[in-house]
Amino acid sequence: MTDKKFQISVAAWSMHKMFFAKEIDQLGMVDLTAQSGVGGFEMVNTFFPSPQYAYLKQLKQRADDQNVELLLIMCDGEGSMAGPERDKRLLAAKNHHKWIDIAAVLGCHGIRCNTGAQPGDDDALDRCVESFGALVEYADASGVNVMIENHWGLSSDPSWLMPLIEKVNHPRFGTLPDFGNFPDEIDRYDAVERMMPRALAVSAKCYDFDEAGNETKVDFERMMRIVLGAGYGGYVGIEYEGERLAEREGIIACKKLLERFQ
Repeated sequence: MTDKKFQISVAAWSMHKMFFAKEIDQLGMVDLTAQSGVGGFEMVNTFFPSPQYAYLKQLKQRADDQNVELLLIMCDGEGSMAGPERDKRLLAAKNHHKWIDIAAVLGCHGIRCNTGAQPGDDDALDRCVESFGALVEYADASGVNVMIENHWGLSSDPSWLMPLIEKVNHPRFGTLPDFGNFPDEIDRYDAVERMMPRALAVSAKCYDFDEAGNETKVDFERMMRIVLGAGYGGYVGIEYEGERLAEREGIIACKKLLERFQ
């Protein structure tokens, strides 16, 4: 138990440059998470070398040995849940089943999905209600949550996203607010505030830090006031996407910033 207001995790994407340079694999990411003094790790489906049980067992053991909790899997590349052809969008929903199963094996609370919905597609909402409804029904049997992040396209517009959450209307279907990933015309603070009542996870996107340790693009004090004001007390995930600091340094800088608000 902890008396802190929230816990801190690290998203695997914070190490994507090292991963693509073959300097680290997902097992090494668990090690780096522990070395950074962080107790939670958020995975990316495309970083799995194999979804087979032997690897999953190894990954879970590596995390358990270092008291790192495997929290969620961010899923990309499984098809559009908003596709105009019904068989294809329902296939996209079915493509996520294996990640639901993997999340259950690893003890994760959920997976993050993309909608595939793009501006100008007036029927995307209804199609997503159908495909996500089907996916959540499958996930519910395993006790796994399904989350949508503001991850570009219509998902980054809360006026579109929140009606989707409400229409599917399931306690295991919610949002994953990311402090970034908003187009210029969207007020990121207002958007996160609208997403927080249904938030099942939070992503603290960060890019760079000034001499005082403050994030230079996002007002973290304002964001964390919104997050905590919504009654959220789960994990807040570090997602470093900066260019100036090395990824290891960026993770630590974001951790120190988040610790101010715990």
